[in-house]
Amino acid sequence: MTPALRTSGLSKDFGSFTAASEVSLAFPHGVRHALIGPNGAGKTTLINLLTGVLAPTAGDVYLGEDRITSLPQHQRVKLGMTRTFQINTLFAGLTVLESVTLAICERKGRAAVWHRTVAAQRDEADEALALLRMLRLAPEANTLTRNLPYGKQRLVEIALALATKPRILLLDEPAAGIPASESAELFSVIAALPREVTILFIEHDMELVFRFAERITVLVGGKVLTEGAPPEIAADPRVREVYLGEAQHG
Repeated sequence: MTPALRTSGLSKDFGSFTAASEVSLAFPHGVRHALIGPNGAGKTTLINLLTGVLAPTAGDVYLGEDRITSLPQHQRVKLGMTRTFQINTLFAGLTVLESVTLAICERKGRAAVWHRTVAAQRDEADEALALLRMLRLAPEANTLTRNLPYGKQRLVEIALALATKPRILLLDEPAAGIPASESAELFSVIAALPREVTILFIEHDMELVFRFAERITVLVGGKVLTEGAPPEIAADPRVREVYLGEAQHG
């Protein structure tokens, strides 16, 4: 079966510095796949190449069977690739329900008729509420986004991303800055998302990675060191040496 997303020989140079070097990866449909590696390994560069923030020096990106290497970000979103986006400045003055309803109106090309009233957009509001229920955010529907705890704000980011109806969801450190008591809940919600959504995430918390990822790719120096199921990665002495050992001593 064609992977949901794949890269072929993907490379990115910044002058004499190589941030990604011939990265070839394939992500099956519905997988929960983690990217790990020490700081400077090239994880965020890879996400930026996948989403079109950066253009590769060499190599290609494929969404399903479509080569999307040269497509701009907004066209990749329309094709089903979404990255969580910061909400603190975008929707801070709206309630959670208004924020997600607005994102759905945007997807449907109805943002121009948005009048900051959920009542006028009944279908979109119903869809938004269903999303909030799935993410366990329904109790906060009428809370201003800026008044939410940070962990709940990250969930709203995911709700906004899901409002675009993605096939691929890219999460760059979704648990960053969240207390440990909230991060496991956040990841349990992510893990329970519908299987039609393929999830690729960067995360530094190894406990979360090994608890929730089904596949793990380890990047070091812009190259793929290894890839496998969590038990394989945990048992790999090279991984322990370059990353897990560093985390234990850091």
